[in-house]
Amino acid sequence: MPFYNKKNVKQKFSNYLDIPKDVILDLPKITVIGDIQLYVENHRGIIEYTRELVRLSTSLGQLVIKGENLVLRNIDLEEIYIDGLIKEIQYLR
Repeated sequence: MPFYNKKNVKQKFSNYLDIPKDVILDLPKITVIGDIQLYVENHRGIIEYTRELVRLSTSLGQLVIKGENLVLRNIDLEEIYIDGLIKEIQYLR
């Protein structure tokens, strides 16, 4: 009996039906505009927020954004805009 990895099955399904992987695999989608704005879709909540650090929960672990004068904008259930001087973006797994 073959062993099926759930993630691999979803990836093949996504490829076959031409559906974006972020939708099928519940992956975060990050859009960066220069060093002044960051847009995150499919996050799972805000863990920490200061003017220099934002930590978000995602399906891949924590997304850490470091910078200056960071401001959260348009906070929604699954999407968020972060404005300010963005210096570093990192995943912690």
